[in-house]
Amino acid sequence: MRYLITISYDGSNYSGYQKLKDAPTIQEELEKCLKVINKKEVSVKSSGRTDKGVHALAQMCHFDLDINVPTKRLINAMNSSLPDDIRVIKCSLVKDDFHARFSVKEKTYKYVINMGSYDLFNNRYLYNYCNKLDVLKIKKASKYLIGERSFKPFVSGYRNNYDSAIRSITIKKTGDILTIRFVGKSFYKYMVRNMVGALILVGNGKISIDDFKKIIESNKEYSYFTVPANGLYLEGVKY
Repeated sequence: MRYLITISYDGSNYSGYQKLKDAPTIQEELEKCLKVINKKEVSVKSSGRTDKGVHALAQMCHFDLDINVPTKRLINAMNSSLPDDIRVIKCSLVKDDFHARFSVKEKTYKYVINMGSYDLFNNRYLYNYCNKLDVLKIKKASKYLIGERSFKPFVSGYRNNYDSAIRSITIKKTGDILTIRFVGKSFYKYMVRNMVGALILVGNGKISIDDFKKIIESNKEYSYFTVPANGLYLEGVKY
């Protein structure tokens, strides 16, 4: 039986989603839990890995069990043994050819920036930038990221292919909190965090909108800062 689950997690205490030999990960916790339920090893596949410290509101994962467990019972069984910072919020049966990663049509990530006074108690869940930004300039610059193109200037590490498509970017300011939301097909290593870092350089006046456009068009690596992981959330996945 192949199951698809939607999970939320606080990534603060984990070294990302993907299982590692010597560090706690989300995948490791899920597989430990399911091994007890299934009485044997279970491999859990996600819609994509999230990095150390990154959170998820709706990460999607699939796995196969040798037993038929009603979905509601499986949710309860998993949540009763998972750590408190990982929750299964939905579960359904899917076809055997479904894949949590390869069947993805669209993902949504959001990044949260605090432009006001340092927020001690939410430091794990936003970027305490604590400086004013020109939001109008950020909105204007972000439009150049929308569409199909190579995103090499914003991807860390070597890849054979940097092509992707960003379908929309929305930017909302609520008080001192700035939320930037990206909707697209594929997001590569540090891509969202690097794009946000570059947009901040526009917002604080260190580069112009024209400079930002030239970075995109050059398709070359660029020196900007990668914003911290704790402000990033995987918000949703569509199939």
